[in-house]
Order: sequence, then C-alpha cells, then structure tokens
Amino acid sequence: MSALQALITALQLLTRIPLRLPRYSTANQAAVAGWSVLFYPVVGLLIGGLLLLVWWLLQVVANSEVSLLLAGLLLLCWVSITGALHLDGLADSADAWLGGFGDRERTLAIMKDPYAGPAGVTAIVVILLLKFAALGEMTWAFWPQLLVIPVLARLQVMLLFLTTSYVRSGGMGSAATEHLPRKTAWVWLLLIAAAVIVFIDTGWVLIIGTVVVFIVLRAIMQQRLGGTTGDTAGALIEITEAVLLCVIVLSSEF
Repeated sequence: MSALQALITALQLLTRIPLRLPRYSTANQAAVAGWSVLFYPVVGLLIGGLLLLVWWLLQVVANSEVSLLLAGLLLLCWVSITGALHLDGLADSADAWLGGFGDRERTLAIMKDPYAGPAGVTAIVVILLLKFAALGEMTWAFWPQLLVIPVLARLQVMLLFLTTSYVRSGGMGSAATEHLPRKTAWVWLLLIAAAVIVFIDTGWVLIIGTVVVFIVLRAIMQQRLGGTTGDTAGALIEITEAVLLCVIVLSSEF
C-alpha cells in the first residue's frame, strides 16, 4: 500500500475526478480504505482550490465580484466536482429519517432505496438554496474561508469514523472505520483545526460551527441508528458546508 493509492481512493470516493487506481492486492484493500480517510481533508483542499479558480475566472469574465449568476455557476461547479454524491446521501438520510418512524431497521432499509422521496427532495433544495444564497453574498475577501470549508466538511467524516461505529457490515465504509490509523488521524485532525484557527480570519468561528454541527448530527445518528452509514456521512458533509457558508456570511455582518 502507498500514500498514492490512499489518495486516489479518497479522490474516487469523494469526487468525480476521473482517476484510475493503481493495482493492489485484495489483502490490502481494507488497509487502503482506512488510510484513505486521512486524505479526505486533502481532497477537500483540492475541491476548495478548484472552486477558488472557477470563482476567480467567473469574476474576470463577468467583471464583477458578486452576482446571483456567479453564485449559481459556482454552485453548479461545486456539485459537478462531487457528482452530487453527498447530496444523494443527504436525500437518502432525510427520506429514511422521515419514513423510518424511529425504527432502526426500517430506517436502514429506506436508505437503500435508490429513489428519492419528498423529504429527500426537500432536503436537497433547502441545502442548495442556502449555499446559493450564501455564495451570492460573498466577495473575494472570503476566499480563505471558501478554501477551507470543503476541508472542514470532510474532516467531519474523519472525526465521525474515529468516534462512531459503522452500522453496515462489509464494504468500503466498514473497512475504513476498522482500519483507520487512529493515532495518526487524531494528530492530523488537531493540526488541521489549529491551522484553520491560526491562519484563517474568523477561523475559530468556522471551528465552532463545525463542532456544533458534528455534535448535533452525531447525536441524531446515535439515537436512531447507533452509528453511521455512508449516507449519513454524506449528509454530514453537505450540512456542514451549508452551515459554515451561512455562518461566515452572517458573522461578517457584525
């Protein structure tokens, strides 16, 4: 197993960037899945960097810093990079929570349904509207925050896998939680959080927002499922991104 394999695995899982994974033995697949979690924040940094590049190009073409059209195009690029993967997890989670009637097994069964119900569609619309509205208020002065928000959202998944059981046996998610190098992950997590606080203006606001979202959503997952799934991890990413975008815009008003 190599760092390159883990990085490419993380990119394949979290984005739609076309990459071919180097060959590795079946015996190493679980280890690669675990180590790939360490690269989730790196993937977030790549996403943030691509968003900044697109945002800058749009501003140059439009000769304007802020407009609803720029916000819409930037959001379109954001969704395209991830292939709406996390939005799918959000929709499945919303449908399952509404239709599961508090029953764990029913909730898990609904998450496997490939079709989106009213709750799922509503959740996607609300999240995209919040992101769109926040992006429409952001000027170029917010570029450091936009860069790190995808990082913190994916750092949430690392923290989730460190602290929460994966309730479905088998698959990449289960292997990732079982084979995640925990000591390294905790150090990496704390270093990233410290860097955000030190180097990003209002970074402490982003960290507080991230922690609050994590505590609330993890408690909900524990209460209903006793753990997490890939869908709830995707929902955590989307909700974190939307909340942090709103937080930095609202905090700038004070």
